[in-house]
Amino acid sequence: MKKWINAFRLRTLPLAFSCIIVGSGLALEDGQFNLTVTVLAFVTTLFLQVLSNLANDYGDFVKGTDNDNRVGPQRALQSGEISEPQMKTAMIIVGLLSAVSGVWLIVEGTAGLNPVLVALFSVLGLSAIAASVKYTVGKNAYGYAGFGDLFVLLFFGWTGVLGSYFLNAHYLYWELILPATAIGFFSAAVLNINNMRDHVEDEKAGKITLAVRLGIKNAKRYHFMLNLSGILLMIAFVIPKPTAIWFLLFGFVLFIKPSKKILQSDDYESFDPFLKKQAMGTFLFSLLSMLVLYVSE
Repeated sequence: MKKWINAFRLRTLPLAFSCIIVGSGLALEDGQFNLTVTVLAFVTTLFLQVLSNLANDYGDFVKGTDNDNRVGPQRALQSGEISEPQMKTAMIIVGLLSAVSGVWLIVEGTAGLNPVLVALFSVLGLSAIAASVKYTVGKNAYGYAGFGDLFVLLFFGWTGVLGSYFLNAHYLYWELILPATAIGFFSAAVLNINNMRDHVEDEKAGKITLAVRLGIKNAKRYHFMLNLSGILLMIAFVIPKPTAIWFLLFGFVLFIKPSKKILQSDDYESFDPFLKKQAMGTFLFSLLSMLVLYVSE
C-alpha cells in the first residue's frame, strides 16, 4: 500500500485544493455557500490530482524522461515498485472515480439551471480529465511542448476558482478573474520550480518545458514575476477593503522571499525545498486570504 501512497503523491493535494478553497471561500463570504457542492469539488479535485500524478509517472517513464540521471525524487515506475499494467489499471480506476464524482458535482451544482450550462460544465469536466492524462501521456503530450504552465493557469486558476464559485452561487462577476488568475500564477510557479530543477535532463529527453525554452536565468525571473503578479492581483481584488496590507504581508513572507533566493541561486538541482514552500505557500495563502476576508466582513 505504501508504494501506491507514494505514487499518488498526496503532498500535491494542498496545492490542488487551493483553487477550491478560494472559489468556495469567496462564495461563503458572499453568502452563497453550498456545503454539498464544496465537498464534491474537493473530492473531484482529489481524484483529478491523483490521476494527473499517476499519468505523469507513466508518461515520463514510457518516454524515457524518468531515468537514472533524473534529479528529483525517484518515481514509482522508474523504481520498479509498480509495473506498467498496474499503473494503467490504477489510472483507469481513478479516472472513473473522477468521472463519477465530477458528474455528481455537476448535478448538484447546476440544479435548476439552463441545460446549456450543464453541458458546458460537462465539457469542462471531461477536459479536466483529459488534461490530467495528456500532460505527459501520448504523442502530443502538451507538457512536452511547453504548454504545461498555460494548462495549470486554466485548470488550477480559472476553472478551479471560477467553477467552484459558480457551482456554489450560480453566478459570476468579473472581479473574480483577479483571484482566479492569482491562484493560477502561484500554481504555475510550482510547476516552474519543478521544470527548472529538471531542465537539463528534460531537454535531453525532448521534454521542452517553458523552463527549457526560456533558459534557467529567464525561468528564474519568470518565477519571480508569477509570484509578484499573483500578489498584486489579490491586492487589486481587495483594494476597496482595508485588508490589502495583510495580502501584501502574506505574499512577501510566503512567496517573495523564497523567489528572491531562487533568483540568487545557481544550484537548481537542489530546488526541491522551494517546490514544497511554493506549494504549501499557495495553500496557506488561500486559507489565510479567505479567513481575513470573511472575518473583515
